[in-house]
Amino acid sequence: MKTTSKPLTVFLSAVMALALLCAAIAVPILCRPFYYAHIGPLELERSTGLTWEEIRTAYDEMLDYCLGAEDFSTGVLRWSDSGKSHFTDVRSLFQFDLQALACALGLLAALAVLTLRGRQRPALLLGRGPAFWAGAGLGSAFLTIGVLAALDFDRAFVAFHALFFPGKDDWLFDPAVDQIITILPQAFFRNCAVLILVLLISGCAGLIVFDLTRSRRSEGVHSKLEKT
Repeated sequence: MKTTSKPLTVFLSAVMALALLCAAIAVPILCRPFYYAHIGPLELERSTGLTWEEIRTAYDEMLDYCLGAEDFSTGVLRWSDSGKSHFTDVRSLFQFDLQALACALGLLAALAVLTLRGRQRPALLLGRGPAFWAGAGLGSAFLTIGVLAALDFDRAFVAFHALFFPGKDDWLFDPAVDQIITILPQAFFRNCAVLILVLLISGCAGLIVFDLTRSRRSEGVHSKLEKT
């Protein structure tokens, strides 16, 4: 007979939340058409004097480097050592997110196997399972962050860079030297943040609904067994 474990519930909730967070962040990183869709609406061809293909090539080469390519380049756009240094830091963050996602998914798969075959299963905390707490905890945190960022995105943008690039100012690009910034307007980063938040909240809602639905089904099964 299987026993329940509260530590297993807490750990599983944390891993679920980590997987969802990393997956949401990975979407705008890996989905290049999301950027391409901004070229026209943000009028980047008009503002930069570049063609659509030149903008796409510059973005692709920059992103290739951030995802692991050996050489840094930005197509026809000029860049400096300072600019490259910032993208080297970005590269570390991107790769950390993808590695964390892979680890979280691997842990979830291993925990699923152990739960099915082992002697322990997650306990209910206040009547709810790990999926509920992962969704409720992560969703509450990022709804709060989203509201605060919406009130003053410029300040949130600066705070983000101060947090993830402490003591550095090489993210403050000079467009005449590091021309890549001309095709990466702040509006694009704002839309990335919105996409991540929407994916997170949708994923959290899905986890909560999954847990509630599973609980109702379980209650229904127990009710039928009692009647028989």
